[in-house]
Amino acid sequence: MENPVTSKCCNHQPWFVLLVFFVFCIELFSFDYSGFTAKKSALVTVLDDNHGNVINTQSSLPHDFTEITNASVYPLPKTDEKGDLKVGTEIDSCVGRYIFVHDLPSRFNEDLVNNCRLLTRGTDKNMCPYLDNLGFGPEIENPEDVLINNSWFLTNQFLLEVIFHNKMKRYECLTNDSSIASAIYVPFYAGLDMSLYLWGFNTTVRDSASLGLVKWLSEKPEWKRMWGRDHFLVAGRIAWDFRRQSDNETDWGSKLRFLPESKNMSMLSIESSSWNNDYAIPYPTCFHPSKDSEIFRWQDRMRRQNRQYLFSFAGAPRPEYQNSIRGKIIDQCLASKSQCKLLDCNYGTTNCDNPVNVMKVFQSSIFCLQPPGDSYTRRSIFDSILAGCIPVFFHPGTAYAQYIWHLPKNYTAYSVYLPVKDLSEWKINLNETLLRMPEDRILRLREEVIKLIPRVVYASSRSRSETLEDAFDLAVKGILDRIESVRVMIREGKDPSIGFADGDDYKYTFSTYGNGN
Repeated sequence: MENPVTSKCCNHQPWFVLLVFFVFCIELFSFDYSGFTAKKSALVTVLDDNHGNVINTQSSLPHDFTEITNASVYPLPKTDEKGDLKVGTEIDSCVGRYIFVHDLPSRFNEDLVNNCRLLTRGTDKNMCPYLDNLGFGPEIENPEDVLINNSWFLTNQFLLEVIFHNKMKRYECLTNDSSIASAIYVPFYAGLDMSLYLWGFNTTVRDSASLGLVKWLSEKPEWKRMWGRDHFLVAGRIAWDFRRQSDNETDWGSKLRFLPESKNMSMLSIESSSWNNDYAIPYPTCFHPSKDSEIFRWQDRMRRQNRQYLFSFAGAPRPEYQNSIRGKIIDQCLASKSQCKLLDCNYGTTNCDNPVNVMKVFQSSIFCLQPPGDSYTRRSIFDSILAGCIPVFFHPGTAYAQYIWHLPKNYTAYSVYLPVKDLSEWKINLNETLLRMPEDRILRLREEVIKLIPRVVYASSRSRSETLEDAFDLAVKGILDRIESVRVMIREGKDPSIGFADGDDYKYTFSTYGNGN
């Protein structure tokens, strides 16, 4: 007698087989898909609607000092209207380059510009005209055939923070989503703020804005991601002006860079200090080209210049500084007569703020002397590069230890180094030393100097270069690399505070740079 159950199954065997096969396929598909997604679980991505970018949601490292949200960023594959994958997906060129700009209260930037007449209290200088044209200053109306029309401005050397901020507003990889940003820019005009209170104000007043800034920043969610180590600011004064080491009323500057929160940030300025979280970027010159063709035209013009002077110096003596070598340089320049051109920048003499006067001298010179002044660095370094004039340095802190993102590491390729540690060690005869330089080496040095021109100018904020990187581009690239190196440390389980803001006592020592050439 047949079993009724098996009999029924056998009678419908084809349908039963199909049912089992269908269930098996469903299970297999589910297994394969879960395996695929499991492999991707470390790289789950979310598309940001505003920017078309990808936010990495990989779980953060188990460290209490930070929370990484964009250690690795991968673009999502693009799909068509049906949701099918498109072939030939374009990669987001801004991955690793996104910058989030803090919208600071106006007291930290905009109000300082609006109160420009107060920026130079105690002097007769009005800073307001220099803030025209997005910080470039008034356009030079009479270039006297020394400059190129429409590209040169009366730019104040202390307005880097304003110029940088305006250029950042046109940066191609800005984002309103801080979670995908590789860096956080803090547009605090620290130099302008300090200019308000340079003389006659106590330390409490001088430090007020700095204290207010770090309090504001530390309360923002962006701060807690890396405790400020992905934040950077830009200052238009030398970094030493923000490193007052005591609260003695007679001490200079503010203590911004010694505040605990500020130690976690990086600062870009016209001259760095000896601390590792300060970086130097070029002084603003007066040349702000709007097109690459203007730079190429200028470079060609500098190659064709007739240089009638062996060397030149634009500046003034510094008798108040015991070890200043400027007096010696001026004496030898005057003694060299037709071999040297001196542009006397003493108060009340030639207007050395006018680039027509400066460039006229530098374009006519083979070498331009660059001794330290009130500090290690000076804008004249970059003026001489613009003029195709080979810079002569006497201290490593004037350029070599400073502008590591903008000038070649091989300093002998573009400059002459005559180290002088102390005025008592001065044994140089400038005329004889420079006359001994072989002609073929002079030509090589000058060509390298002329090639550096695009790297040391801040191009027009209203346009974007087609092929060249300017000083702003290289500064952004440098700070992004700096912050990424901190992320690498965190991913490796290291403490990012180690070495981040340490002092480097050897940064400006002579031994690192040899005996000159």
